[in-house]
Amino acid sequence: MNKRKSLIVALLCAASSGVMAQSVEDGLKDLYYGKYLSAKQNLEKVIAAKPTEDKAYYYLGIAQLGMDDAAGAAATFQKGLQAVPTSALLQAGMGRIDLINGNAAAAKQKFDAASAATQGRDGDVARAIADANSEIKGGDRAYALTVMEKLLNNEGRKKKEQYTPVAADYIELGDAYRFLGGENGGKAITTYEKALELDPNNAEAVMKQGLVNYNARLKAEAVADYTKATNMDPNYGPAFYELFNFYITPKKDQLSWDNAATYLEKYMAVADPADKTKTQYLSAYISFFKKDYDNAISKGQATLPSANEFYQNKLSLLIGDAYLQKGDSLNAQKVMDGYAAKVGDAKLDSNDYKLLSTIYMRLKSSDSATQNQYNTKALAYLEKYAGSITAKDPETFIQIAEQLKGARNYTAAAEWYAKANELSLANKEQLQAIDYFNVGINYYYGAVNVKPFDTTLLAKADSAFQKVIEAKPELGTGYYWRGQSNFAKDPQAQAGVAKPFYDKYIEISEVDPAKNRGTLINAYTYELLYYYFKEDKANVKVYADKLSALDPNNTAVKQINENMAARDKPAAKPAAKQGQNKK
Repeated sequence: MNKRKSLIVALLCAASSGVMAQSVEDGLKDLYYGKYLSAKQNLEKVIAAKPTEDKAYYYLGIAQLGMDDAAGAAATFQKGLQAVPTSALLQAGMGRIDLINGNAAAAKQKFDAASAATQGRDGDVARAIADANSEIKGGDRAYALTVMEKLLNNEGRKKKEQYTPVAADYIELGDAYRFLGGENGGKAITTYEKALELDPNNAEAVMKQGLVNYNARLKAEAVADYTKATNMDPNYGPAFYELFNFYITPKKDQLSWDNAATYLEKYMAVADPADKTKTQYLSAYISFFKKDYDNAISKGQATLPSANEFYQNKLSLLIGDAYLQKGDSLNAQKVMDGYAAKVGDAKLDSNDYKLLSTIYMRLKSSDSATQNQYNTKALAYLEKYAGSITAKDPETFIQIAEQLKGARNYTAAAEWYAKANELSLANKEQLQAIDYFNVGINYYYGAVNVKPFDTTLLAKADSAFQKVIEAKPELGTGYYWRGQSNFAKDPQAQAGVAKPFYDKYIEISEVDPAKNRGTLINAYTYELLYYYFKEDKANVKVYADKLSALDPNNTAVKQINENMAARDKPAAKPAAKQGQNKK
């Protein structure tokens, strides 16, 4: 071969190598921007050009997981291992699949083997192991932290053996701290800052600082971080999507359909152009948020036939919810019942259960048997929703409690309000009197809606109302409801167990009898009964007069006055026997 031909061959080889490497980088760039379909297409080309490029297989699998195709990702990792049997990176990928499938022990074996093969010093492998353990339910978050710390620890190593970190390493380490939670939040923020020192324009690091702040309930700071990320890199779609998610979250200081629509439109402007189904789905979603439910339904129905299973499921939810929001509960039921039957109960998730429970709660029928069926299904789906949620969030628990209360399942509602309170206290949040009241009032109604009254639930209600008193002692509410709870245990008022609480309530509430008329009538009634059975005429008159002032035709006053009059009436003398006085 002459020198000219040798040069051409060398240049072609270099060009081929450069295109391959650039294509892997393009795939990684697409993953960074959340463009999973483009990443998939790009990385498939890399594999076609070089079937032994293990990074291409691994990141192709990650792209497929981003598209909710776990089976496809597993097949890709397996195919890669057939081509590159010694790949520690693909071994870590298979460990990720094990975690997704709930087999943590098998996953750990694969992660340990991959780490040992690379002595914990390969950045791609370490990040793959840490990311799987941080992100996936059942992963070992502490293990993720250990793996990243080992990668970045150069102590005692010769210069040539030292690892040079990249921004992605510190982001992954920050993720490990973030998922560990608690006091590790500050460490996560600091670690993301280290990533920014290496890559000042890294929008992912800033967005994830926002996630830390959101987890710490610093919502204004979280929104500021998400916004900062979009300003740093206007093409960084994941930050726009976090803002969208923030505003669709049904919490009093977050939910905003207008803001949700705005940020979803901004996300769509930079989303993956190759993923047409996703674009169509998001377009229908925007119509939903703009309350153009008919348009959302028509767009969703038009997209369904060409959508894969992942988007068919999401579109069914959207269409069902759109019918519900426009007040067409029957069509909402038809769509969601069809969806549930199609995918099967095993594939339904918390969002499915929540929507199904809401639909069945809205359904009304003049036929009592049909209505009972609706109510039964609504509660069954609500219980499944409650059991399926993973978020440890007091507001979510309160939403469940309120739905149960709306369905008159008071005891279950009380228990979910109590769980919300426990979680708030664990988060070191200050509870208000209303938080304890919600527990007590639902236990109370749960107790008195059965015959005989449930004394165990009455005791729980009484305990909750005592906490209302402790939180707000100047308020009459806690005293009144402790009175009511004990009145239910002592309906004849003979034991007097409710009297101390009614006494205090009366003292607080008599300053405005008109405002507190209904509750004072109940309190006065107990006091009247108590003194009647004690035969304390003076106090009977006091409370009879108080009741009559508020309720002139009060039945209890009338009956007790009649009983006392009959009791006080002298016994009639016996009639003389005939002829008794004759002489």
